[in-house]
Amino acid sequence: MNEETFQPGSIRRLDDGFEGRLQRVIEHATDPVWQMLTDPQKIAQWLAPGSIELRQGGAVRIDFADSGILIESTVRAFETGRLLEYSWSSGAEPDRPLRWELTAVGQGTRLDLTVRLPASEDIAKACAGFEGHLDMMLAALEGVPIRFPFERFLQARKAYQAQLASLAD
Repeated sequence: MNEETFQPGSIRRLDDGFEGRLQRVIEHATDPVWQMLTDPQKIAQWLAPGSIELRQGGAVRIDFADSGILIESTVRAFETGRLLEYSWSSGAEPDRPLRWELTAVGQGTRLDLTVRLPASEDIAKACAGFEGHLDMMLAALEGVPIRFPFERFLQARKAYQAQLASLAD
């Protein structure tokens, strides 16, 4: 996507860190989008190999083997087809809640992703990474999975860094 059409999400400062909110309106019904978030074969197409036990308290395991990052977490909030929340962390790492919410809009779906990070971590990098992964999800929904779009990541990171700078003013 070019810079004219790219609309980054928003970042806001919290007492203990930052919150990023990303949104996509997807031209697919909620069921296929939900499958992308929860089915192990689908998750691997746009995020990384992993599995999520679909219940509150269920285990979450996502393995980014190439980068050495392993997410081992627990489902905190769950409503079939609508809501999934877990921490993007493992063990004693800081809490990094991710909240995925789906809402039917016409024939499609609005996906809202909320990412929270401690103040010591780079929210611009995290949001930019999820922008890239959401692009990967959209491509997978169309049946044409893509590799991580590094140029999109760089474009998004620059936009989010500008938002952070404006928060500091």
